[in-house]
Amino acid sequence: MVVKVFIANQSGSTAIKKKQQDVLGFLEANKIDFKEMDIAAHEENRKWMRENVPGEKRPQNGIPLPPQIFNDEQYCGDFESFFNAKEDNGVYAFLGLTPPPGSKEAHQAAIIQNGEIPENKEILHLHRASDDQLGENNEMLHNHYERSTDINENIGENKTAKDEEPPHQMVDLEDAEEESRKPDEEEHPVTEDEEDEEAVTEDEEEVDES
Repeated sequence: MVVKVFIANQSGSTAIKKKQQDVLGFLEANKIDFKEMDIAAHEENRKWMRENVPGEKRPQNGIPLPPQIFNDEQYCGDFESFFNAKEDNGVYAFLGLTPPPGSKEAHQAAIIQNGEIPENKEILHLHRASDDQLGENNEMLHNHYERSTDINENIGENKTAKDEEPPHQMVDLEDAEEESRKPDEEEHPVTEDEEDEEAVTEDEEEVDES
């Protein structure tokens, strides 16, 4: 099985040249064997490409533009399909190839095939470290919330106690001032006998003077 990339080396479109370079550069960087199929210099390549691109993958004008990717005679897709597969770590599946062991795509393929995550000590360690850190952060937030709640409750209790405290000291001071202003007669009221004695004394003084 050979990956074939149909390109146009003499294309005047900057966009097409960039797309071709992106595909070829990725394949070279990942050491994926491929074969360039130039449609500009070889008419048979251009004709074969146009005939083998599925109808639903053709543009509205019916003429597919490079780059177009095949695995032998099996159509893989155009640049947009390749780009989406690369973003999803699924280029090998897109090309119809087996991903190399240890790659992200091989890991994802194992998950899909076995329905479980293969044991990976490094990944498990990272997950556990993240869980521990999350637990510590939650505990710190909880303790901070409790301290804030206690402080607010104490402030509220002090304020309530101050508001409910009766102003007995002010009342006592007012009573004391009022008592101090009362005349001495109220403290020692004069009896009827004492009044009579005072009246007799005044009469006697008048007689003596006469």
